[in-house]
Order: sequence, then structure tokens, then C-alpha cells
Amino acid sequence: MSLAEMIDHTALKPDTTRTQIETLCKEAKAYGFASVCVNPTWVSFAKELLDGTSVKVCTVIGFPLGANPKEVKAFETNLTIEQGAGEVDMVINIGALKSGDLETVEADVLAVVAASNRRAIVKVIIETCLLSDDEKVEACRIAKRAGADFVKTSTGFSSGGATVADVALMRRTVGSEMGVKASGGIRSLQDAQNVIEAGATRIGASSGVTILQGLKSTGDY
Repeated sequence: MSLAEMIDHTALKPDTTRTQIETLCKEAKAYGFASVCVNPTWVSFAKELLDGTSVKVCTVIGFPLGANPKEVKAFETNLTIEQGAGEVDMVINIGALKSGDLETVEADVLAVVAASNRRAIVKVIIETCLLSDDEKVEACRIAKRAGADFVKTSTGFSSGGATVADVALMRRTVGSEMGVKASGGIRSLQDAQNVIEAGATRIGASSGVTILQGLKSTGDY
């Protein structure tokens, strides 16, 4: 698998414009990224722009706080899949996890997995910067039990992003059966290589083009 095929080309800022989504999709087609990751309001538009290509549309659920009720997350999951999303990145109920209410956390993930009904890949964002190592491990175990496809480090909108240590911890916890997505603060080829070496199988980045240009400069692209 090429590096490009490991990157979700991302535009999730609240002020993202239609023109920026057009550019994102154009770049994704040109470079062969795994997906474009966009807010739910842009899913149908991105799907239209990417029709006939191998690039998937990825969207975010309960983003960025994870504080929506599970029924809302399930509805959002189903709606965006119907609109063309092939991957959904959900934010867990972080407050419930911090409260030790693991039953609520698991029910939250299960609701999204059930709503996806295997029509889309489900990635579970655990927001590592807000968790202790024990909480990160528990969140990963819950995601695995619930049948999610990936665990993901971060939204990129909290107090920190992906770290090599967190990616390695997540990989050790879920084993080889699940994907691990590193997201937040990955801006260079070296950043990407570091998290891949730690066990990441997918990268979320708004700097995907820059990362690949760095690879091209090494002669390996």
C-alpha cells in the first residue's frame, strides 16, 4: 500500500468553503488518497465530485465533542452513509469515559456500529490528549468489543493531537485485528513516517499534499 492510500485528506474547520471542498476532492483524485474527510454537510457534494474514483468520502459523527446522545450519533451515521459516506469517524462519549461509565461508552459505539450495518468503515476517535493511559486502553478495548474497524487518536480540535507513544499504545491494545488512525498535528513526511512506524495504518491530515511532496523529494514517490 502506498503512503497516499493511507491518508485521509482532511478539511474539517467550521469555515471550510465549497471552493475548498472542490480543491480537496481534486487533490484527492490527483494524489490517490484513501478518502476525503469532511463535515457531514459536505458529504453529498464530495460524493458527487468523487464519483467514479476510488477515493472514499469519510465524515465525522458527534464531532468534535462526542457529547451527543447515542441516538443522534446513530441517526447521523445512517444519514451520512445514505448520502454517500463510505467511512465514518465517531467521537466517543469522553465525559462518560472520564466518569468511569464504561457501559454508556460502549453503548455509544455500538449504536454507531449498528447504524453503519457494515455499509461503511467505522473509526472510533478516543481523543487521547484528554485521557490517561488506562483510559486510552479501556477506550480501545471498548471499540474493539463493539466491532469498530479502527481506533483513532484525535479530532485535531482539542488540546493535542497524535503522538508516537499513543499510537504505539493503541496498537498494542487492539493487536493486529484493527486499524489505528493517527490524526492531529501530522504535517510532514517525518511525522507520517513516525506514526506509521509506531503502528498507524491510516493518517488523517490536512497536509496530505505536503507530506507526499516530501516523499517525492526523497525520490521514493
